[in-house]
Amino acid sequence: MIVIDSASPVPPFEQLRGQLARQIQERTLAVGARLPAIRRLAADLGLAVNTVGRAYRELEDAGLIETRGAAGSFVSAAGEQGRERALRAAADYAAVVASVGLDTDEAVRIIKAALLNGSAG
Repeated sequence: MIVIDSASPVPPFEQLRGQLARQIQERTLAVGARLPAIRRLAADLGLAVNTVGRAYRELEDAGLIETRGAAGSFVSAAGEQGRERALRAAADYAAVVASVGLDTDEAVRIIKAALLNGSAG
């Protein structure tokens, strides 16, 4: 279920993108699952069509979904590859943290800051 908080400082397209990405990564949305049509989801959520379209484009750019023309948008198998890539990056980061002697709390603060500042990627 997608919930858009109109009082949030996070833009609606980012709320939508984040929630769908999380559902894909947590496998709530399985590989091959068809996403709602952009217009229908926009109407259901009370958002502009362009807002939903932007969220879908960003998910597609990240490899989490793929659009098959008139057939619609689907959860991509590449999303699983992205998860594996993130796991490898986390292992690499853990090795760097250990090599420079940072404690776990500091390492977590660093990654949280990177994620919140949008510099992860």
